[in-house]
Amino acid sequence: MLLGGALSGIIFWGGFNTVVEQTNSLAFCTSCHEMSYVYEEYRESSHYKNASGVRAICSDCHVPREWLPKMVRKAQASNELYHKMIGTIDTPEKFEARRLEMAEHVWESMRATDSRECRNCHSFEAMDFHKQERRAAEKMQKVVDNKTGETCIECHKGIAHKLPEGYGDDDD
Repeated sequence: MLLGGALSGIIFWGGFNTVVEQTNSLAFCTSCHEMSYVYEEYRESSHYKNASGVRAICSDCHVPREWLPKMVRKAQASNELYHKMIGTIDTPEKFEARRLEMAEHVWESMRATDSRECRNCHSFEAMDFHKQERRAAEKMQKVVDNKTGETCIECHKGIAHKLPEGYGDDDD
């Protein structure tokens, strides 16, 4: 009985983990037609195509890697499924009308976690500040030294998706 319980637990955990990882795939993320709007923007970004050949996919930026934060994010995604079912953003017009609200939600989440998902791929230790533009290197060095209280998203809004209508340079 103990062996049967252990095997059942292993099978359940393996199945659960497989499903969770499948929901982190680019194919899953872009399977809803609503995501085709932002998918095309992403394909034009440096996160999709760049000189180094490194590609970040949706889950790299929007889902934590650590298990507990990942499960919290997956639970929060049930709200997105609800809005999918009721058609909140099922047309380009509805999507654009809510783009600023959705972007602000993502930006706030990134601020709250000190842009944790950005730091999964980008590390200050690996940055060559001498290869950056002077102004960017100076601003980045202040962030590295933790003198500004800012995080990645403060300066890098719109890095993978276009900025929403109504969002101006004075909002930075």
